[in-house]
Amino acid sequence: MSEWTPTTCMRCAVGCGHLQRGADVGQGLDSVRGDADHPVTRGLACQRGVSETADPDGEWLTQPLVRKDGELLPSSWDTALDVVRRRFADALAETRHGVAVLGSGQQTNEAAYALGKLARGGFGTRYYDANTTLCMASAVTAYYGAFGSDAPPPTYDDIPEADTHVVWGANPAVAHPVMYRWIAESAGEDGSDLIVVDPLETKTAADADVHVHPEPGTDLALARAMLAALLEADAIDRSFVAAATTGFDAVVDALPSVAEAAGTAGVSVDTVERVAAAFSDPTLLYWGMGVNQSVQGTATARALVDLCLATGNLGPGSGPFSLTGQANSMGTRLCSSKGTWPGHRGFTDPGHRETVADAWGVPVERLPDDPGPGPVGIVDAVADGPVEACWTVATNPVAGMPDADRVRAALDDTFLVVQDAFRTETAELADVVLPAATWGESEGTVTNMERTISRVRAATGIPPKIRQDIDIIAAIGAEMAPDLFEGPPLAPRSAFEEIRDLTAGTPADISGITYDRLDSELAVRWPASDPDAQGGYRYVDEGGDGERAWTFPTPSGRARFSTATHGGLAEPTDEAYPLTLTTGRESDAYNTGVRTRDGSGDAPVARINPETAAEYADAIDRGRTLIASRRAAVTAAVSPDGSVPRGMLWLPIHHPAVNALTLPAVDPESDEPNVKQCAVTLSAPPEDVDRGADGSADRTSSSRS
Repeated sequence: MSEWTPTTCMRCAVGCGHLQRGADVGQGLDSVRGDADHPVTRGLACQRGVSETADPDGEWLTQPLVRKDGELLPSSWDTALDVVRRRFADALAETRHGVAVLGSGQQTNEAAYALGKLARGGFGTRYYDANTTLCMASAVTAYYGAFGSDAPPPTYDDIPEADTHVVWGANPAVAHPVMYRWIAESAGEDGSDLIVVDPLETKTAADADVHVHPEPGTDLALARAMLAALLEADAIDRSFVAAATTGFDAVVDALPSVAEAAGTAGVSVDTVERVAAAFSDPTLLYWGMGVNQSVQGTATARALVDLCLATGNLGPGSGPFSLTGQANSMGTRLCSSKGTWPGHRGFTDPGHRETVADAWGVPVERLPDDPGPGPVGIVDAVADGPVEACWTVATNPVAGMPDADRVRAALDDTFLVVQDAFRTETAELADVVLPAATWGESEGTVTNMERTISRVRAATGIPPKIRQDIDIIAAIGAEMAPDLFEGPPLAPRSAFEEIRDLTAGTPADISGITYDRLDSELAVRWPASDPDAQGGYRYVDEGGDGERAWTFPTPSGRARFSTATHGGLAEPTDEAYPLTLTTGRESDAYNTGVRTRDGSGDAPVARINPETAAEYADAIDRGRTLIASRRAAVTAAVSPDGSVPRGMLWLPIHHPAVNALTLPAVDPESDEPNVKQCAVTLSAPPEDVDRGADGSADRTSSSRS
């Protein structure tokens, strides 16, 4: 039996330490378990992360594929890469923005860095996104707006120190089980509270001391109601506000009344006052996709930060803690050159641009002038120009992006390269498919949601016709920008050294972290500017006399309040579309489902309040209904569920048909789409139409051999 190899789970962003063991014969993993020595999770691991690593479902890609006469056929790597080179060269000959690139929070830091380096420094395209814009961009923009820097101030160490835990628009019991265990344990202590803000009765909400049910899309109104209640109760930490913030008077002047804002959110004034009062104790405020994935996502996240600032909840055991959606979303923000250059260097700052260009050996004029329009804008550019070719890496936009039928049509009409470990809905449209190594086969590092970097290691060999993401990227780079990389193959350690050098002296400094240090310590939190340093709570210094001093990387050195108020829903219900659709995660399903679907092609299951189901009884036939938005219609199985409010439907994000319904409107500050709320109606499903099954990918489960 092979030895146990330490690694990091790539399922969600908690960053659980795993031990994995390769199979004795052939490729693949024999078993996976938690690593008791890992300093982040000390042996804890959720079953979902273990099973998705050791024995994923889905159809594995085992060799390159090239489309010929309308059919994807097996090919050699040389042939596949030559097709990519020629078609990318043709697109770039027209404009440096002719190739669009979509990466993922499922890549290692090193692969994400290499992809961004090629997209920005090799191609020079503005049409590049690391996919985290679909989940984290609003939180990122809010952190920059409030603090002048990205990433949560708190860490996991603060969870047991908090007295109040407010979980807003998130369901960590399902999405982040190990982290939720820490939250539940802390909230279960005497005198501690768990408060959940969510329209639905989720698994997390079922444990709450207080569950607040706002109307979907009204989170900003509710947050402003709470700040107004704090002001009325004279519960503002005036000394903290005076010492560490700016802009408080402006937000006070812009506040609606408690009653007005609470009414907009559909929440009683008593409930608002009860939750606001809880902020008098040390409070951690967590939020997730229910906040971020909105046209008001940035403004709402800023308003949640404002609650922490107004009550002095910024320091150990308290503060605003955004919950990351994908395994390495934080890492792509750190090093992938999506919204900032590596180390969170400002994208348009001339000095930072010169530093990056010099490090990459490219003229600064090749770097794009702006970070681009986000994934929805990239699809617009694919559909309408100037993009002539698109390359997706470890992502499945045909299933994961809003208004998915338009995404499918746009990608189907362009030269499409898909790099993935599994045969996804997007791969079915590809002109070239490049098979990538998966978890347990890849080397590199990953960064979890509390800024901790740890190793990702291979415990099994890579099948002969498969390559690691970083090597595929370097191979394309060798064809398109020969002087940009040393390889292929490209050593992950070498790429990590480049990242270290580019982050030195920045707010996200990891120059004190090396592979050798990670081999010894297993995990290190940034900022870490020297071999002995490790980041803790950000922006605050604890004096020897117990006094705290705050410093923020803003022009004033202070944290900034915001003034936005609720501006209405992105797509209100009306007579034609009287119901509200929202989406969320299931306990045992992986993102767009490629690692957890069994190939059955079943329709998605819509959870509907029994009273709503009774009201629409004529629209339900043999347990199914047709859900229609202004964009598409999807057949779904009906599951009456009292945890869903009247007038609402809930669908899982993991089914490939669901995002045909959702809305592509985006937050004007972050470009993150409004996929959590749209208007729909129900009707009886046609007998000859079953839009619930994907209809494109044959989802059979098979092992890689």
